[in-house]
Amino acid sequence: VVVVDPRRTKTAERADDWVPIQPGTDALLLLAIAHTLFAEKRVRAEALEGQINGLFDVEQLVEDFSPAAVADVCRIPAAKIIELARDLSDARTACVYGRIGTCNQEFGTLASWIIDVLNVLTGNFDKPGGMMFSDPVVPSLTTMPHPDFPGGKFSFGRWKSRVRGAPEVLGQVPVSCLAEEIATPGEGQIRALITIAGNPVVSAPDCGRLDEALPGLDFMVSVDNWVNETTRHADVILPGQSPLEQPHCDDLLLGWAVRNHAKWSDPVFEPPAGQPLEWEILLKLAGIVSGAAPEEADPTILDDLFFTGLIGALTEAEAHPLAGRDVAEIVAATEGRGPDRLVDLAIRTGPQGDHYGRRPTGLTRAKLAAQPNGVDFGPLEPRLGEVLQTPSGRMELAPEYILGDLDRLRQRLGRGDEGLVLVSRRHLRSNNSWLHNVPKLVSGKDRCTLLMHPEDADRCGLSGEQHARIESRAGALEVSLEVSDEMMPGVVSLPHGWGHDLDGVQLQVAAAHAGVNNNLLAPGDLVDVPSGNAVVNGIPVAVSPIRPS
Repeated sequence: VVVVDPRRTKTAERADDWVPIQPGTDALLLLAIAHTLFAEKRVRAEALEGQINGLFDVEQLVEDFSPAAVADVCRIPAAKIIELARDLSDARTACVYGRIGTCNQEFGTLASWIIDVLNVLTGNFDKPGGMMFSDPVVPSLTTMPHPDFPGGKFSFGRWKSRVRGAPEVLGQVPVSCLAEEIATPGEGQIRALITIAGNPVVSAPDCGRLDEALPGLDFMVSVDNWVNETTRHADVILPGQSPLEQPHCDDLLLGWAVRNHAKWSDPVFEPPAGQPLEWEILLKLAGIVSGAAPEEADPTILDDLFFTGLIGALTEAEAHPLAGRDVAEIVAATEGRGPDRLVDLAIRTGPQGDHYGRRPTGLTRAKLAAQPNGVDFGPLEPRLGEVLQTPSGRMELAPEYILGDLDRLRQRLGRGDEGLVLVSRRHLRSNNSWLHNVPKLVSGKDRCTLLMHPEDADRCGLSGEQHARIESRAGALEVSLEVSDEMMPGVVSLPHGWGHDLDGVQLQVAAAHAGVNNNLLAPGDLVDVPSGNAVVNGIPVAVSPIRPS
């Protein structure tokens, strides 16, 4: 196991090799590995012949990114890059894997793309031991025909955000666009906002601007259990439920499973008598937003209208398991209400489902719920042909939106040393801004510290200091300092999701362990261009001692 990371994480400590890298240069490293595979005739994509386009284009575009060309910028010796390429190629099975760290950087789209390309080039895509697609009981939106897209094929960029022009993906644009869409006058300006169990004033990049923008809304309603940094701006807070008061099915996360399985969990506790369920609150809000009077927005009626309309659309969609079926029959045969009914529909029309009687031994939500330990559907199997939703029906290795961003990456080769840069980090006892109000989960030593290599601490005059000032062009913070060689020189790290010290916040435990909000250091215009996502890993910063006033 090789871990490429500017920080020696717990995973890196257990790996065979830790390769520290300059943040934001992952795409350069991976392109150099691809360059080596082509140069040494190690490409093995024969198994996918007839299923891929653009292999020759990839061979041409990697010519500019040799190990020698990227070594200084990545801060990884060219010989090490070549070694990584050969080891990857020589392994009987292998995979290149990246998630949040590779996405939230200056070249996040390119880095994510070349990860998949490398798995194709080494013969490890859609193959046991390599990168594979799970076959979840609830299919992913992007791996099945969808009636909202032309020809049922997934696409993005059908429209763009009003201010920045960020492309939509599945009807969404990056949260980094939210503040500017509220604050910028003109047609389409956001004047009202609904938040649901969210805290973007802490967890979104350039969050200081969002905190300033929210009071300018005409109306804001939050469905939440807490008066946090975001909901303190709401005109109305509607109480949500505890996770233990709701059923649970990992329908989304099953798309990343390493073995096909499913599980349904009933609520541990019944919600208090008379308290509306969250889905009922959301349906009532939807009815009111659509023009119904509050007393007329009956969640039961709205639930039936929505579900019947959904079934009607699916029965008219080509290639869907419900195509041509009777709407009333399907509605009557689906169990439950709200999300329970939607999960039953998704399971029954999925790969393991009963297809509403056409596969009598197939799965339903009731059958799944009857298995308290879940159901195992076995190991992953090759299924690339099933999941491809491109117009060509093939995997496009060199799409235009990727090729169009390579010039920006080439310019990065000439930028040289950028001084100190900041990366984020997470902790096992928290997730984003969640869980900081639970005493047991914030106990122990301070976790909201600036990690800094001893060489950098000496150079910045911070040896022996317990606190420091960190500054970017977006803002400045005073932070607790932790000197550690787990960071590579030139890179500092602050955890994500802290900063619970704003006026009006009613989180007593979290406020006592407030920490600082690293998103205040993220410039709103520092983005990965193809996706529009904000950069939170690789932010140029300066760190200095705190001088007495």
